[in-house]
Amino acid sequence: MMPMRTPTAFAQQPRPWYRDRATWNFIAIRYVLLLGALNLLWEIAQLPFYTLWEERQPSFIAYAVVHCTLGDVAIGTLALLIALIATRARAVETWRWRQVALFLIIPAVGYTALSEWINTVARGSWAYSALMPVVNLGGFEFGLSPLFQWLVIPPVALWLARIHFSSRPQEGGAATNKAR
Repeated sequence: MMPMRTPTAFAQQPRPWYRDRATWNFIAIRYVLLLGALNLLWEIAQLPFYTLWEERQPSFIAYAVVHCTLGDVAIGTLALLIALIATRARAVETWRWRQVALFLIIPAVGYTALSEWINTVARGSWAYSALMPVVNLGGFEFGLSPLFQWLVIPPVALWLARIHFSSRPQEGGAATNKAR
């Protein structure tokens, strides 16, 4: 007779985030919607920091805001997926929220710095107005508003999504999302 196998610690852990329906619902319904709304507000608020505010027609400005907001949602969503991979996350109820937020910021800020350099220096697709606060890194000027955007908005969107997620009853009837 073969000895019975005992369950391993791995088998007792929640399933990986990418196989968990609640996690995908959290990302798609809570995080992405909040990320989009917050980025839309940010894009509108930072318009005076770019020259298109004074140089372009209102229809082009509206197009630019929508285009940039959709790009922000794509960047923020991909950054969250990278953070979940980097933190080896499991089901959303078990996330280490501060760790996920930190790993979310890193690729978002990195991509934004590269994109700002490509679009303001290499391609000249847009330019900063005199109102844009800038920081000089490695001989290049980067706008602080877009960099600050990625330090603030994704963690705030994650936090707001988490608050709403944590306040709804989970399986078993109790809210199970505790700060980690």
